[in-house]
This record gives sequence, structure tokens and C-alpha cells, in this order.
Amino acid sequence: MPRPVSRALLATLLTGLCCAGATHDEPEPLWTAPDTPAAQQAATWRESGRTTDAALMDRIATRPEAEWLNGPHPGPLVRARTTTATRAGQIAVLVAYYIPNRDCGQYSLGGAPTSAAYRAWIDEFATALGDRAAYVIVEPDAVAQVVAGCTRVIARERYALLAHAVDRLKRQPHAHVYLDAGNSGWIPEAWRLVDALKASGVARADGVALNVANYQTDKASSTYGDQLSKDLAGKHYVIDTSRNGNGPYAGTDGWCNPPGRALGTPPTTRTDNALLDAYLWIKRPGESDGTCRGGPAAGRWWPSYALELARNARP
Repeated sequence: MPRPVSRALLATLLTGLCCAGATHDEPEPLWTAPDTPAAQQAATWRESGRTTDAALMDRIATRPEAEWLNGPHPGPLVRARTTTATRAGQIAVLVAYYIPNRDCGQYSLGGAPTSAAYRAWIDEFATALGDRAAYVIVEPDAVAQVVAGCTRVIARERYALLAHAVDRLKRQPHAHVYLDAGNSGWIPEAWRLVDALKASGVARADGVALNVANYQTDKASSTYGDQLSKDLAGKHYVIDTSRNGNGPYAGTDGWCNPPGRALGTPPTTRTDNALLDAYLWIKRPGESDGTCRGGPAAGRWWPSYALELARNARP
């Protein structure tokens, strides 16, 4: 009889699998945290008798979401999350979100106070990751906002910081690194991003991340990703499908807490496109985009919005 595979060996094998690139036939096991706001909300509603709503919330709570690192000293949380995921034989998804002048001063403003502080922050992030496997999404919106005309940053300085982040994270043996490249509805002409992505180190990344915190359809995003790949020497991409089940909102301010949206394709590394490495829930469903449409501050948990996303999702 074959000897059973130990948990430690399984974790090692999974770690090696990640760095070899996503496999489309055998999906990688992405980590589902047990203590997300969605999981806590489902438990609270179940205890109070709201069993139907709790079951709907389970559509979020039982699926892998990204962990956003957006404050000083990311090391302890990076280490804790990836260690727990590895012990479970799964792979965490992390988001580095601390670039200076983050979000061009909008709802998610903030970030590192100086370029030197950001470089130190990235070093702490990478050191804490160690040799554990993770998908790492680098700085949502940071490239596209500059291309779109943000005047709060100097382009060459922003791109140099992003290139440093990519290079430093890729020194970790099992980090799968994707540089954010906006979405197909923001800058429809994908070629406009190419030079900026190259200056930001995309050549050393595993690929780009698309549709983070947005609502473009899988088809639109994959078409956009395929075009970027042609212009970037065959780079791969991942798509955020956390809230795109009903596609983009037709009204104004469609990026900020739009009504009538739905959860999209559940997270998986099984895809039907050789360039598409994964569908991921990078934006955590139910967390606000900002104080528009009655929402709480950006990144805060909004139970009623989460419930709407789950209720509108396809079973």
C-alpha cells in the first residue's frame, strides 16, 4: 500500500506548483480564510435566525478572497496568512497596496509617506513571504491612473517604485507576481498602457492583473488581456471576477458601489485560455468602494451590499 503524503510534503509540492505557473487542467487550491467579514456575517445571521440570508452570504464566505496589505508594517499579516494557507495545503492571494499617493487622492488615498518608506515596506512584505507560495497583485490602479492623467505623481518615479516592487517580490522563490493593468472600460486602448507597464517592470512579473475592483465581463477582460499579452511578449494575466456577474453598470459613476451587480465566476485557476492563469476575487465582495451611494469608507464591510451581490449571483 502506498504511504500517505504528509501535510508538510503536500504543502511543499503545492509551493513548487505555484512558481511553475498556473495549470489549467489541475486547479491550484486557493486559500479560503475562515474569519472574513462575510464568514462572520453569515454566522451572526444564522444565530439570529436569518438563515436564508446566511445561506446567501455563504456564497461569499466559502470562497477564496485576497488579503489586502494597505498599512504600515505588512510583515506580520503576510507571514500569518501565508503560513496558515501553506499548512492547509492551499495558496494565499495577497494585494500590495501602499504606493505613495495611492488612488490619486481619491477614496482610498494614503500609502507610504516617501519613496524610501515604500521600498522598505516592499522589502518587509517580501521577507515575510519567505519561500511560501502566494499570488501577489501589485498596486491596483497605480499604472492606469498615471496613464489616465493623475497629476499628483511623477510618472517616472511611480514606475520606478513599481519596478522595484516587482523585482523584490520575484526574488521570493514561490511568489507569483501580477502587476495591475486597470480594466477594459477605463483605458479601452490597451496599447496606451504598454510603455508604462514596461517601465514598471512587467517583463520580470508573471503577468498583469485586470478588472480589480471593477465590473467588466470575463469576455471583455480576456479580450483585453489577450491584446496586452501580444504587446507584452506573451505575458499572462489574471482577472478579478468578484463583482462582475452582471457586467458593468450603465449609469454614471459605474465604478463606485453601483447597484444591481452580482458575484462573478468563483475563484479558480482552471481556465479555458492558456494566457489566463486564474479568475480571482481580488476585491473582497461586500467591501465598499467609498462613500458614494450611501456606502461606508473605502474598504469597509457593507453587509447590505454584500447580500445584494450574493442574491443576484447565478447559483
